[in-house]
Amino acid sequence: MTSIQHHLTDALLMGYATGTLPEAFSLIVATHISLCDECRAWMGAYDALGGAVMTDTDGARMTDDSLATTLEMIARGDAGPTPKPHSGGIFPTPLQDYVGGDLDAVKWRWMGGGVSQALLKTDGGPTVRLLRIPGGTAVPDHGHRGTELTLVLQGAFRDETSRFGLGDVEVANQDMSHRPVAEDGPDCICLAATDAPLKFNAIMPRLAQPFLGI
Repeated sequence: MTSIQHHLTDALLMGYATGTLPEAFSLIVATHISLCDECRAWMGAYDALGGAVMTDTDGARMTDDSLATTLEMIARGDAGPTPKPHSGGIFPTPLQDYVGGDLDAVKWRWMGGGVSQALLKTDGGPTVRLLRIPGGTAVPDHGHRGTELTLVLQGAFRDETSRFGLGDVEVANQDMSHRPVAEDGPDCICLAATDAPLKFNAIMPRLAQPFLGI
């Protein structure tokens, strides 16, 4: 569907297949899979492998309330977002379900330097947000205290490691410090999830960090 160059890691795909990822990371995975034929095929393989393992595993004793507990989990959405084919617009269907529509439904909050964000509601733990970065604008130089997943939905950005365009995912960890810059052209729209606060190198972003939740 797109010329995606940067894909999900095996660990993320397996974590999603087994239901062990936090909701924020699951949303990134489901949204990327909706855009990426390659990762969708790998996900099918992991699902098939999981099914084979379950078939060869002895059954576990179930408690009397197992069915009720499972139904409650489904009602709460604990299974996480489901990858679905792209339905048109900028946002794939899993993300539209969280936003309540496409790009025009987003309630942006200004962060400074022309950059805006919109926090999405998840079940706690890692956070997930939409970012809108005008073309030619740089995000402040920062490192990471944990893992950050960034999925490009419109436009593109570059950093010290590579170029990331539509559908690409950058997986950043504690070993990475970078300064992403949006390419000239339309606003770069990204979906980003973090499981720990970023480590900004400049004083002003550090002062604003508690108010922005990043």
